[in-house]
Amino acid sequence: MKIVVIGASGHIGTYLVPRLVRVGHEVVAVSRGMANAYLDAPEWNAVTQVRADRAAEDAAGTWGPRVAAFAADAVIDLICFTPDSAQHTVDHLRGHAGHLVHCGSIWRYGVSHKVPITESQACAAAPLDEYGRAKRDIAELLQRESRSGGLTTTSLHPGHIVGPGWEPIGPLGNLDPTVWEQLARGDVLQIPGSGAEAMHHVHADDVAQAFELAVSRREAAAGEDFNIVSPAALTVRGFAEIAAGWFGREANLRSVGWEVFSAATSAENVVASRGHLERNHSFSIDKARQRLGYAPRYESDAAVFEALTWLWERGRLEVPAAPALRGAGARE
Repeated sequence: MKIVVIGASGHIGTYLVPRLVRVGHEVVAVSRGMANAYLDAPEWNAVTQVRADRAAEDAAGTWGPRVAAFAADAVIDLICFTPDSAQHTVDHLRGHAGHLVHCGSIWRYGVSHKVPITESQACAAAPLDEYGRAKRDIAELLQRESRSGGLTTTSLHPGHIVGPGWEPIGPLGNLDPTVWEQLARGDVLQIPGSGAEAMHHVHADDVAQAFELAVSRREAAAGEDFNIVSPAALTVRGFAEIAAGWFGREANLRSVGWEVFSAATSAENVVASRGHLERNHSFSIDKARQRLGYAPRYESDAAVFEALTWLWERGRLEVPAAPALRGAGARE
């Protein structure tokens, strides 16, 4: 099968492109050419790499024809962020490609009403920001396209993607690296709210697995959308306690109000923390398991641990000692 992967050098593409090559697909990797994949793999030598600036070509109206010209069996779009861009791509792929698989986001959902959140609850609460609204609107646009007899489409909605090569969202719902230092030292860690708020991570390779399954099981995926996360979400307190254990410590946590929390960190961190914790997300992957055979290898904490280990080994994590794996790890 000929598969075009748009945004191939990012978090998901780093794992997805080698996966597709290993199972025998012909892969065209499209990216701006500004960065390499996070991890080296010999399979990249078998890939046709194409440089293209999505934003510039969308503006010029040349993006859709460029992608359609590949005459691919499937197009995996990892970097579509507006309904207009999605519609432009669909209009040109209709009749020229067999399947479009879109990367959405769990931020298509607003604040949790029921947990775990299923795909049928997509409209239970409105998304909280423009990014989430755009991802919701794209997913709905693609479903309408497929169900009206047009282009076959599928939307996958990953959680907080984590893996070697970049900083993970931490227990406070932001990227502040000092949280790991505080936990490693046994310092008091101020947490906003009760600490029962949840976040749902997913390893980048598990997301790649889901995309591979979606293209190989087109009939099961056609016209559908899927939550793609780890088997279980982490609460703020649970996450902090597990992470402290990696450093041989017990978490020393103190619940505070948002005003106190905001005074002790940057405005950027506060915005990120509110964005993650106020949604209080925990998702069901039953649909992806049943229809696609999705079987995530990593629990949320194991995925974060792997990312932290990668950072520590490269001197990018300032903690007293290397993390010690205590009960976390990829599923066998």
